[in-house]
Amino acid sequence: MTNRATSNNGSAAARQGTLAALKGLLPFLRPYGRQFAFAGIALVVAAAATLAIPYAFKQMIDLGFGASAGIKSIQHVNQTFLALFAVAAVLAIATAARFYTVSWLGERVTADIRSSVYRHVVNQSPEFFETTQTGEVLSRLTTDTTLIQTVVGTSISLALRNTLLFVGGLAMLFVTSPTLSAIIIGLLVLVVVPIVLFGRRVRTLSRDSQDRIADASALAGEILNAMPTVQAFTHEHLEANRFKSSVEGAFRTALRRIRARALLTLIAIVLVFGAIVFVLWLGAHAVLTGSMTGGDLGQFILYASIVAGAIGALSEVMGEAQRAAGAAERLLELLAVSSDIQDPVHPKALPPRGSIGAAVALRDVSFSYPSRPETAALAHLSLSVRPGETVAVVGPSGAGKSTLFQLLLRFYDPQAGAITLDGVDIRDLDLHTLRSAIGIVPQDTIIFSADAMENIRYGRADATDAEVIAVAKMAAAHEFIERLPQGYKSFLGERGVRLSGGQRQRIAIARALLKNPPLLLLDEATSALDAESERLVQSALEAAMVGRTTLIIAHRLATVQRADRIIVMEDGRIVETGTHASLVALGGVYANLAALQFHNVHVAH
Repeated sequence: MTNRATSNNGSAAARQGTLAALKGLLPFLRPYGRQFAFAGIALVVAAAATLAIPYAFKQMIDLGFGASAGIKSIQHVNQTFLALFAVAAVLAIATAARFYTVSWLGERVTADIRSSVYRHVVNQSPEFFETTQTGEVLSRLTTDTTLIQTVVGTSISLALRNTLLFVGGLAMLFVTSPTLSAIIIGLLVLVVVPIVLFGRRVRTLSRDSQDRIADASALAGEILNAMPTVQAFTHEHLEANRFKSSVEGAFRTALRRIRARALLTLIAIVLVFGAIVFVLWLGAHAVLTGSMTGGDLGQFILYASIVAGAIGALSEVMGEAQRAAGAAERLLELLAVSSDIQDPVHPKALPPRGSIGAAVALRDVSFSYPSRPETAALAHLSLSVRPGETVAVVGPSGAGKSTLFQLLLRFYDPQAGAITLDGVDIRDLDLHTLRSAIGIVPQDTIIFSADAMENIRYGRADATDAEVIAVAKMAAAHEFIERLPQGYKSFLGERGVRLSGGQRQRIAIARALLKNPPLLLLDEATSALDAESERLVQSALEAAMVGRTTLIIAHRLATVQRADRIIVMEDGRIVETGTHASLVALGGVYANLAALQFHNVHVAH
């Protein structure tokens, strides 16, 4: 993926071994030691029951069908089959217990990983989201965690089970025939080396496959969130083809992985069973010469089958582990990303505040966005806002107005200078404390997939219905909400598609008013409103500004004329300060902006 925030970490992680990558999951496994222990006991019992079966067959062949066949042989056969049934019952109970426990572990650990990764991601600074696609994160939360679920809930159990069967079966092979066992071990060593070497290739392809799937998810998420624009420009066919190309790329990468895994399986089965067939051929000759009994050969064949089956299963598990290792790397990369914006180790408290709002000050602040460090968004900016003061910030696009708000919310830290709230450097405040003191109405209103009541209540989660309705009335939102099919319980659609731009903005204003903060930030808060709605909201905002400090960003100068002070910004600096009348008289940047706007208004009329 282009511009991945985690690409540097990923290149290092990709060089780790499969076990090293999966080892990073241990913190998620440790809390469930008791369940793992229970699964382990069930696993050992099931493996022991499986390994007891060939011995029972040896007894049946040698004692039941041997040279001394008679009444006793019938008794031996009966006893052997009763013992086999008892072993099967133990095997069934132990296998069922193991399946339930490891499946529970798979689901539980996957849920924990998803929650942990999501909690970590939502605490990242905006810098992370500047360079990371949302679809990529979603892919890691879904596809990658599903692969890990397969490993924890199935593959680990199968790996341990087949390892026990392999070791136990191998031990019993040596008990049955040391000579044949030594030969088969020598052959297996020659077989395993190419399998392991080829397995590394499968692991690399597995990670590539997951990356391509993530790219396709990122592309789909971006386009689905911009469907009105796509359809307005009639790019449906173009975007469908782009997604098809991305999916086909993912398919081709997956096909290479599948081919490699199929070839790995083919090599493993042919080489392993070829070695076993050769050794069994030697065993058959040993029976014919009388150096082995038929029961011994039967027991050897069954144990050899168990060993071969265990190796085959382990090769399958290895393929799953390769894929899970890639998934684990990608998830651990996300968890390893550290936000530059951190809570202080020893946060300070805000001093007691009266009922007139917060004091804000910026001292010689300079800032450049991480994605464009060579361009100064703010340069040596100093500003003091008194408690209860309303300050309007105006200027051309790119002047640094919205950047000022992002720094006040501490979405970023300036490279130089300091910002204080009520005399306390905001870097010394807990992020929750800082942001709880600030309400914002952004230019791009976010509406969640919920009803109108819950969308406004997002401003303060513990607000009552009556409080929500009260702020909706203040924001001139009550009337249009009441006209919705279910009123305040009406679902507003994903991203608020059922509302007009002005209605979405009034929901955002109500949300900010419900928070009731001492510092209110209005970023083009009335830009999407018609004249009547703007008049209603403007009067509501003026009432809401009483008793709090307010900073207003507006391109429409008519909305800021009654501000206590107007700050004019250009190229990240404050170039003019004053009231509307004094700035117009000054004949500078503000006067030019005012002349353009009011001239256009007169022309329109």
